[in-house]
Amino acid sequence: MKELLRSNDPTTIAFAKALLEGEDIGVFEMDVHMSVLEGSIGIMPRRLMVIDKDLFLARAVLRDNDIELNG
Repeated sequence: MKELLRSNDPTTIAFAKALLEGEDIGVFEMDVHMSVLEGSIGIMPRRLMVIDKDLFLARAVLRDNDIELNG
């Protein structure tokens, strides 16, 4: 799996997941439960992961919808 997006903004994560799932791209959200350790203040970013073969298409979908990618 490859990291596609890293963000502290839960709305960005939710929007990106919805876009990817709408294109039948499997996406896995990591670090969802880190709020237990950080106290729910949102300092730990969540990550969206996709399988290697879907990375190019997933990046294109997010770029087309003005979601800024990491790196």
